[in-house]
Amino acid sequence: MTSQRRARFIRAQLAWMCGAVLVLVLLDSLEYELVFVVSLIGFLVVTELTAPFAVTPAWRRRIKWLIGVGLLVFGYIVIRRILAILPPGVI
Repeated sequence: MTSQRRARFIRAQLAWMCGAVLVLVLLDSLEYELVFVVSLIGFLVVTELTAPFAVTPAWRRRIKWLIGVGLLVFGYIVIRRILAILPPGVI
């Protein structure tokens, strides 16, 4: 039963990521940063939608580390984008 839930989680995440890449290609705005941000949003959504109610398997507990690393990279991307927008003499 655990492997079925894990497979459903992986399929949902892959479907989200493929859909995100397809939409970004159709909008002609395919960039690594945008793919990462949209995939992270999808990862958070899929994690919440597939969360079990009673017992949390060990593989689900390790997802917290992935979310933490993803949020750190997201913060780095946001800071880089803000610094790119600011005029050269501000910082």
